[in-house]
Amino acid sequence: MNILSIETSCDETSVAIISAAGGIAAPKVKVLSHTTLSQIQIHQKYGGVFPHLAQREHQKNLVPILIKALEEAHSASSLQKDGQAGQARSASSGQARSTSFRSTQCKQMNIKPSVIKKIMKILEREPLMLEAFLKHLPDLVRPPIDVIAVTNGPGLEPALWVGVNFAKALGELWGIPVIPVNHMEGHIASAIFTKNKKCLQFPLLALLVSGGHTELVYSKKWGQYTRIGETRDDAAGECFDKVARMLSLPYPGGPEISHLAAGDRKKFPLRKKKYNLPSPMIHSKDYDFSFSGLKTAVMYTLRKIPSITKKIKREIAREFEDAVVEVLVSKTKKALEMYPVKTLIAGGGVIGNPLLRKKLTEIVKGFPKITPHFPPTTLATDNALMIATAGYMDIAADKTTLKKKFSIKAFGNLKL
Repeated sequence: MNILSIETSCDETSVAIISAAGGIAAPKVKVLSHTTLSQIQIHQKYGGVFPHLAQREHQKNLVPILIKALEEAHSASSLQKDGQAGQARSASSGQARSTSFRSTQCKQMNIKPSVIKKIMKILEREPLMLEAFLKHLPDLVRPPIDVIAVTNGPGLEPALWVGVNFAKALGELWGIPVIPVNHMEGHIASAIFTKNKKCLQFPLLALLVSGGHTELVYSKKWGQYTRIGETRDDAAGECFDKVARMLSLPYPGGPEISHLAAGDRKKFPLRKKKYNLPSPMIHSKDYDFSFSGLKTAVMYTLRKIPSITKKIKREIAREFEDAVVEVLVSKTKKALEMYPVKTLIAGGGVIGNPLLRKKLTEIVKGFPKITPHFPPTTLATDNALMIATAGYMDIAADKTTLKKKFSIKAFGNLKL
């Protein structure tokens, strides 16, 4: 099965094409193309993501990124018949189909006026994208895509709507189904690309940590999730960004704080706490999180210091990072002790934090029957590859998915 996916939940415009087979038990995914364009430099001067600016950039970039993805899918390898796709990390090959992905070899489609009218209606609120869509895409032959998967939430609704409407328009143009994918389920699916060769085994526990979410999810099978813990206020990634601003560090704040903290940890590996920053809710009996108090503690600590030197920034960055990681790891360990888990998954942008990955790896060693699945750091942040993979898993788990007629809408607060 060949799946094209679209991700526009925040400030990354991303398109991927995969060939997938194997089902839930042993999913095999071959990446034919994967292109992600980050808007970080555009949003840096605002100290965070400006939603309507993100919306405009998605409109401007989706058509050229799609064309690039189609060309890459052609040059990467020939399309493969169902059941012959290799692992994403392998160099497997398969039999070719007759239809090419490459746009330069395509002939103009015979598109009915009624289809163009529907596309114009779908994209009427995205004039920049509509213009590019009608200029370039009708000249492409229908590529050998079986289904389009698109993120419909959670995220920034103005940004989400661009991706949703683009997917709908493509579905009309090519006459293929479009399915919605939960962004958080995408982070769970990204664990398939771990270096660990073992398949995902259920039940599983997923620690999902990003700029907008911090939650622990328990799942007995794909598509059925129980959120056993979540943040009561700020998400961990959001807290990283806010503390970074307090320290006058550029956006995004997570990597900047991690870099400073690593420098201090290397120089003073055994240094004790100096500012006594709290580890909120670490001793609570539930699995919930709270990072607002930690953020406030950093703010009051900085107010008491007359001159914030680079050395002080390193020290505070280290204590702050230690506190966040300690809470995340402690709650995860407690859940592993209480739930009959066979797999631990970690996903979301904050999982790119080296200290968090190290500590999670260490605690799993104490549970020999539990297999860890952490995606590479390149796939920890938002991307279309995880959406394509989650879409395939949804289809494999429910054979009626492609027969359903979804009324796809963007939901900023969508839950698993």
